[in-house]
Amino acid sequence: MRALGLLVGLVLCGMTSPVQAARTYEGQEASALRCANMMATTGITLHASDLMTATERDVLLSISILMLERHVSGTWAEKKRALAVVRDRRDLEETLMDYQRNAPICLKRFPIN
Repeated sequence: MRALGLLVGLVLCGMTSPVQAARTYEGQEASALRCANMMATTGITLHASDLMTATERDVLLSISILMLERHVSGTWAEKKRALAVVRDRRDLEETLMDYQRNAPICLKRFPIN
């Protein structure tokens, strides 16, 4: 549950460490980061708009955490910084459109169970 809280804080506030190591994710890991961001951002946004229950939001946040744990290498600090970069490169509308188009693809490509 602590990781869930950290992820929510990261997505909502964009908090990252002031000391940022240069780490670049490519290929499958970059795709997994984008999928994780898409899931977390969609859950938080739709819940905040009363379009999703808290339980549904928590499911999407949990999926995001599991994608990061299982499909992205590095420390949590590195993953959080990378997630912030992905989040900052895409606006909310693009992210929600990604969810509509790509959520099933992400779940198939980056299994969590």
